[in-house]
Amino acid sequence: MILSTVYAVTRRLLSLPVLLLRRDVSKEAELLVLRHENAVLRRQVPRVRYESADRLWFAALSHGIPRRRWVQVVPVTPATLLAWHRKLVAKKWDYTQRRRPGRPPTAPAVKALILRMAAENPGWGHRRIHGELTCVGHQEGVRRAGEHPAWPCP
Repeated sequence: MILSTVYAVTRRLLSLPVLLLRRDVSKEAELLVLRHENAVLRRQVPRVRYESADRLWFAALSHGIPRRRWVQVVPVTPATLLAWHRKLVAKKWDYTQRRRPGRPPTAPAVKALILRMAAENPGWGHRRIHGELTCVGHQEGVRRAGEHPAWPCP
């Protein structure tokens, strides 16, 4: 009985400023309710998984919050925001899926030409065939851009 009376009196006392200063007090009360709800949910959930949209909102809204109030308002630390950003940048500039290991494949026409040259000239080694190909204009097997073949072109 006493508890319900104290609750009713407290509620009436808090409703008076709400009526007088409707905007500021109701906004502050709403924020207090949401903060308390956030605290209760933090106690119940062991680990929260944020989606990319949640991360975007936290990053965008974090600029408007002073650093001294950060712990009470934002559910993640500044280090977490920076880690999210690092992962995003690393994911954007990751070219491992586009990169293929090893040397690029030789064109079938060049391959046929090499095999024909080797069959027609059994005394030629791979260096001579490579030199003849570079004289004709094929750059297969040239390691550096300015490298010239060992075999002089006529």
